[in-house]
Amino acid sequence: MNILKTTALTALVGALAMPAMAEQRVLKLFTDASDPAPKAAFEQLVAGFEAENPDVTVEVNTFDHEGYKTAIRNFLTADSPDLANWYAGNRMAPFVKAGQFVDVSDVWEENGLKDSLSSALSSMTIDGKQWGVPYTYYQWGIYYNKDVYAKAGVDVPTTWDEFISNCEKFQEIGVDCLTTGTKALWPAAGIFDYLDLRTNGYDFHMQLTNGEVPWTDERVRNVFAEWAKVVPYTSKNVAAIDWQDAASNIVQGKAANYVMGNFAVATFKDGGMTNDTLGFMDFPTINSDIPRAEEAPTDTIHIPAGAKNVEDAKKFLAYLARADVQSEVNATLGQLPINKNSEVGDDPFLQQGFEVLSTAEGGIAQFFDRDAPAQMAKAGMEGFQEFMAYPDHLDAILERLEKMRQRIYKD
Repeated sequence: MNILKTTALTALVGALAMPAMAEQRVLKLFTDASDPAPKAAFEQLVAGFEAENPDVTVEVNTFDHEGYKTAIRNFLTADSPDLANWYAGNRMAPFVKAGQFVDVSDVWEENGLKDSLSSALSSMTIDGKQWGVPYTYYQWGIYYNKDVYAKAGVDVPTTWDEFISNCEKFQEIGVDCLTTGTKALWPAAGIFDYLDLRTNGYDFHMQLTNGEVPWTDERVRNVFAEWAKVVPYTSKNVAAIDWQDAASNIVQGKAANYVMGNFAVATFKDGGMTNDTLGFMDFPTINSDIPRAEEAPTDTIHIPAGAKNVEDAKKFLAYLARADVQSEVNATLGQLPINKNSEVGDDPFLQQGFEVLSTAEGGIAQFFDRDAPAQMAKAGMEGFQEFMAYPDHLDAILERLEKMRQRIYKD
């Protein structure tokens, strides 16, 4: 009898427990956050979400950064997760156009994200709809040597004309006005992007990187006309050095300015610079009629079209968009939250970057080699490098890039 009672009781407890167990849901997240800081940030993110949603278990599958670029193209068409991290702007566009990302405009509407994530709205929008949630970015701009500025007796410029005028003063004291290192090509793209954003604006820049504008267009020539003004004051050996070597020019006072991303601050400081000697400025205004756009590579999370648990995936995106969550995640990443109501630490460069990006009414570009297809990006950056060494080659460079455009974007 006791055995029967025990058996019956066990069965009853099991039957009662079954609905509770059945309610435990799984959310699959694929990511390339394999480096220490991103990995820690994702672990923190998942732990926080699970604590608030105890009925959901998040299973994370982490790929190495380079391998993920191939893997995402495979798993979006085969064994799809519920969430996948990627990048904003033109990098997400092919997946959107192929119907492989879910429209999450409802998440944006229900959580007021068009306001709180306003700086990244344009880079997350295609055909008037939003296709994911951005959670981190970092600013680009001009880093400069304060001591060199003091020695030359010049102020930090707010316009391009003022910047070029300062270049003459730096030349008088034997200092390069601008330095960069284009051995790996990409640093020159930062200069081009900002000159185009300040000359023609965000929409034109996106049209150009989308292949919708000929490289021989007069508006493109206008960008190079502005660039030509600073070429005589730029370090002469930039094609032969890496970006870290160019950073040494700033550290040693051989150059005054460097167009670079905020990740370079650690390199400047490793060289001996401090907050007292290293400065940051937003790229100067060229056309005051154009809304200010910025360069800020943006990481995002999306719901693949093959997701099995869309409801919880949308909960996760809403959680990811919150100001407090983005504050915590980016404190771990050492980057900037996109939610304008988030907080950043006491690092002055992050504070400046947060202000610059949060108030960028003109849009956020993703950097030339993210915004343009790989072949066009490589050809463009080779052209930028050549122009810096041989400005008189401009016609040939633009004609070559135009032929590439016609071939690459023909589909």
